[in-house]
Amino acid sequence: MSLIKSISGIRGTIGGHAGDSLTPLDIVKFTAAFGSWVVQGTGVRKIVIGRDARPSGDMVTRLVVGTLQGLGIDVIDLGLSTTPTVEIAVPLEKAGGGIILTASHNPVQWNALKLLNNKGEFISAADGAEVLDLAAKEAFEFAAVNKLGTYTKDDTYIDKHIEMILNLPLVDVEAIRKSNFSVAVDAVNSTGGIVVPKLLKALGVNEVKEIYCEPNGQFPHNPEPLPENLTHICAEMEKGNHDLGIVVDPDVDRLALINNDGTPFGEEYTLVAVADYVLNNNLGNTVSNLSSTRALRDVTEKHGGQYTAAAVGEVNVVEAMKANNAVIGGEGNGGIIYPELHYGRDALVGIALFLTHLARFGKSITHLRGIYPNYQISKNKIELTPDIDVDNVLSQVKEKYVRQPVNTIDGVKIEFDKEWVHLRKSNTEPIIRIYAESSLLATADNLANKIISDIKEIITTKVE
Repeated sequence: MSLIKSISGIRGTIGGHAGDSLTPLDIVKFTAAFGSWVVQGTGVRKIVIGRDARPSGDMVTRLVVGTLQGLGIDVIDLGLSTTPTVEIAVPLEKAGGGIILTASHNPVQWNALKLLNNKGEFISAADGAEVLDLAAKEAFEFAAVNKLGTYTKDDTYIDKHIEMILNLPLVDVEAIRKSNFSVAVDAVNSTGGIVVPKLLKALGVNEVKEIYCEPNGQFPHNPEPLPENLTHICAEMEKGNHDLGIVVDPDVDRLALINNDGTPFGEEYTLVAVADYVLNNNLGNTVSNLSSTRALRDVTEKHGGQYTAAAVGEVNVVEAMKANNAVIGGEGNGGIIYPELHYGRDALVGIALFLTHLARFGKSITHLRGIYPNYQISKNKIELTPDIDVDNVLSQVKEKYVRQPVNTIDGVKIEFDKEWVHLRKSNTEPIIRIYAESSLLATADNLANKIISDIKEIITTKVE
């Protein structure tokens, strides 16, 4: 069993022993710590919560609600919802923070508390450290009986979220309606099954084929929207009856697209295509993390904007977007962040912007994919023994390639013209993750293997 405490929240597998997995005791302790942190920092005794459809969600919700009420905090419960919907609701409700009960793309036995500040954005590293410290010290005080918090159920926010998307200037409902799109949707039997078909119909999509859209939390396949997990919808698209396939993860903050011929559009290219559309209508800058495709930089520079790479992690991307006045940004895992709506990954706004782009493009999604630079990413890792100083290894790799452009804000990223390799160490085990990108996968593999060989040579030299 697993329990992972991090600056962004707590996640783990349900069941087992307290402190080893996500048990009721752990849920209560970390909810109490976060609730206390919210009240101490903002003075606001209101928190918004929402959850995905996994089977443990109802149990976790009851524990979270009771704990927050016990702290004297009023709870606004959105029920079955999405991560971006909760993010939008927090500032609209003038709440002190938010908790999303979801383990995102993790399998069904997992659940988590994802923590938001009063802006509806993920809490910072410093804030997360304070929450973990409160939990470790159990430094929270519960309210007297006459000061307990209230509980309100509000299931209107999905509709509010959709309405906000429809009102965006770059969302062209009329163009989408005139295109008479037929769209297939795989929502992995979570809350995307509620919201994505509703959004598509509001956008004027002619036909929606619902696949795994029953929000019962019984994931029919691995819920991470990677090509190897999407064989069913790809087979459906191969029949030639639909213009576009849409896949979301359980909490609807990642968006994967399937071409009309049944091939994946490519998770890295969800952001690239949406950014191309946004930049074509609103010149500006972009941000993605260091491990995302170079294609976003190419598209940004084509439009006359400036691209910035951020450290991996949504909170880091958001910080860089604010610092660089980015009009669009996100992560190469299908995470779209559109500041005109809010600073959070949002598959729903990604769907609306992409459909508008496709409608105005006037050709098939396969043709659209063909206009973008084609890069391939090779993902690898090297396991080291615990006695090896990983930071020293990364430092020596950096020195070896000192003549190349090197970025060290998050591990070591080395650029070779339009190719790159990114090395990041694990925070929990002696592993270096190695991502490499080139126009050919074989070339990317060779680049990664070259760096792996360098690392082995560094380690061998140290031993000798």
